[in-house]
Amino acid sequence: MRHGQSLGNVDESAYVNTADWRIPITDLGRKQAKNAGKLLREKISEDDAKVVFYVSPYLRTHQTLDELLPYFDESEILAVQEEPRISEQQIGNFQNVQQVLNAKDERSKFGRFYYRFPSGEAGLDVYSRVSSFITTLVRDCTQYNLAGHDLDNVNVVWFQFSVHDFEESYNPDNCELVTLEKRKDSCGHRWMELLEKDRKNLRLPENCGVPRNVQLHHLQGVSDECLENKWGV
Repeated sequence: MRHGQSLGNVDESAYVNTADWRIPITDLGRKQAKNAGKLLREKISEDDAKVVFYVSPYLRTHQTLDELLPYFDESEILAVQEEPRISEQQIGNFQNVQQVLNAKDERSKFGRFYYRFPSGEAGLDVYSRVSSFITTLVRDCTQYNLAGHDLDNVNVVWFQFSVHDFEESYNPDNCELVTLEKRKDSCGHRWMELLEKDRKNLRLPENCGVPRNVQLHHLQGVSDECLENKWGV
């Protein structure tokens, strides 16, 4: 999920004298996070649920997470991990508002994936660091939640979207939950699929709901009667 509405979301001048990673969420952002906590609790309803939360070092993601944690018992939370690799795309240091607005306008013409901010990152840079994080995510746990920023970049790595698909997609709204369902076939292959409503909300084509490697190896539909919505133990 993305963080709650931040001060920077409503006032671009917040970045002039405050470092991006120290920008707080607004009162509305806290309400959004509380509501997201309720929705997340409903999604993770198993009696034996165990959760690992990954959160970027940014103040706004930690404040968002603070509103989620009360919905979970301590015994359900395996860990809360701070993870710099899922930080916001770097645009610059203390920012000149007009220069940033001009750069964003230029980016919309050039393309979000390859455009590099003069003092920051390109989407490709975010893709590279998130790629290394995905390996950690798979290794560490089987059920998890992210409190981060550029979740469109997380999705593009997980599902191996094309650059064109990325350019056409939308970033989630503040505190919007993006859910990946666990799937398993009779041969023991396991993968995650994007919920249909989330795929449509992100304006992704139909083929982007399933990772490309699943399509590559023709795993989907191998044995439909044996597919499960939950992984077995």
